[in-house]
Amino acid sequence: MAAASSLSVLVLLCLAAVASAQLSATFYSRSCPRALATIKSAVTAAVAQEPRMGASLLRLHFHDCFVQGCDASVLLNDTATFTGEQTANPNVGSIRGFGVVDNIKAQVEAVCPGVVSCADILAVAARDSVVALGGPSWRVLLGRRDSTTASLALANSDLPAPSLDLANLTAAFAKKRLSRTDLVALSGAHTIGLSQCKNFRAHIYNDTNVNVAFATLRKVSCPAAAGDGDGNLTPLDTATSTAFDNAYYTNLLSRSGLLHSDQQLFNGGGATDGLVRTYASTPTRFNRDFTAAMIRMGNISPLTGRQGQIRRACSRVN
Repeated sequence: MAAASSLSVLVLLCLAAVASAQLSATFYSRSCPRALATIKSAVTAAVAQEPRMGASLLRLHFHDCFVQGCDASVLLNDTATFTGEQTANPNVGSIRGFGVVDNIKAQVEAVCPGVVSCADILAVAARDSVVALGGPSWRVLLGRRDSTTASLALANSDLPAPSLDLANLTAAFAKKRLSRTDLVALSGAHTIGLSQCKNFRAHIYNDTNVNVAFATLRKVSCPAAAGDGDGNLTPLDTATSTAFDNAYYTNLLSRSGLLHSDQQLFNGGGATDGLVRTYASTPTRFNRDFTAAMIRMGNISPLTGRQGQIRRACSRVN
């Protein structure tokens, strides 16, 4: 009887833990009903001023979720006694938009002090950025809380590098419980934004699965010597770099993916070739899979309930 009672308690505790980890699209409907409209207004204004910012806000959410889960750890600034994630190799010169996030947070705090987490702001801002650039919308699940820690080591190890092959990309996503379909769909985020020369130099100079004319044009702004023009920027999608569409996959079909990791998704007989063809020919299928993958990514190890905190400023713990 005692054993059965203990088992019942254990089951109830497990169910409670699962329930506490669940996110909800209506999380702020009572505590901060103006939250989503406030975030959308700020994002729309920022993207209208600088279309590239849409890609930057989307990237922040991705780089956040892949390290410790979606907990806004990426937003924590270094201090004299703390080293965060922003100086990790995948993040240096790659992530930006912190000022925009700070502005959004200030506006949300003005209407609902201490209620909306920075982690949720990143998730909503990513969705609103995609919409602002003509892409699909989705119901963002909410209720994340902010971490009080960050991990430089995990940022260096868990964020997929542009040099990875398909097997290692698949493994990196599987580590976060994301499928191969999620990998290909989320990579479609590269239909917007820019990349630094140092991230695609090896691909355009050394790889064989690259369109010669495309590589020749890219070499104009990306010299072969390491250290020469490393920070020079080129659109990830040279066709429609400020419109969220499926042109990224059309580029891959013509061997015009900017990064080595991009072109690995379509590499002549590879496991993801068919999915790339599908997304290139059927934008509605891409939109459907992308939004589903964004929801799954946004559910990576969130802090909920009494875990973490609601930061008053996104760049530092309370």
